[in-house]
Amino acid sequence: MLTSQRKALITQRLTRDGEIVAKTLAGELDLSEDTIRRDLREMAAEGLLKRVHGGALPLSPPLPDFAARQTLATDEKAALGARAAAMIEPGQVVFLDGGTTTAALARALPRGFAFTVVTHSPTIACELERHPTAEVVLVGGRLYKHSMVTGGAMALDAIAGLKADLYFMGVTAAHPTHGLSTGDMEEAATKRAIAGNAAVTWVLLTAEKLGRASPWKILPLAAAAGLIVPKGLPTETLAPYRELGIDIVEA
Repeated sequence: MLTSQRKALITQRLTRDGEIVAKTLAGELDLSEDTIRRDLREMAAEGLLKRVHGGALPLSPPLPDFAARQTLATDEKAALGARAAAMIEPGQVVFLDGGTTTAALARALPRGFAFTVVTHSPTIACELERHPTAEVVLVGGRLYKHSMVTGGAMALDAIAGLKADLYFMGVTAAHPTHGLSTGDMEEAATKRAIAGNAAVTWVLLTAEKLGRASPWKILPLAAAAGLIVPKGLPTETLAPYRELGIDIVEA
């Protein structure tokens, strides 16, 4: 099999399975594992996949900065935010993650009853400046400017002292095998801590984040109550998540 044919097959398998295991593929093609590993190294250098121990994962798309992300998929994010906001009940303590999708959620929060919003995002807190019924608690710490959220020891200490009824989490990638992930180590740890102190965690996902894997794992999919995704996604896109028994809400 030619190198170009192997690389085309690797691309197809990544799309279908979400991962490549070098030893398994080498055995299937009756090739040496070194040959497959060399192909994976070359494809990683070309920006076509992400090398990991023993194989490869799909690349998660690089995120533009926060200001640029606010202009992307605005209708999709507004629909996700509105659907998530409808889950909130009077008197609840709700933790809102940072990010542009949760900013859309903040703008859709109910105004007919009182509840508490806890967030480690100054951007989210500012969205709620004029909200008539939401009490807002802002968690401090070192500011991660890319996502406009706080992190570090100060943030983790504050998070450890809260108990939330609902956590609406944002991620950069969600994969049936590799779970929920993001691009920053400290941000992943912060999200994990929040989820550990929330009764229920829902994950808001725009379409391009499905079937992707980012470098830092947050949680397995089973740790979340479910996923909130856009309406109209292809059946085959959601099938691997449904097969795992993940609750999926379409917005």
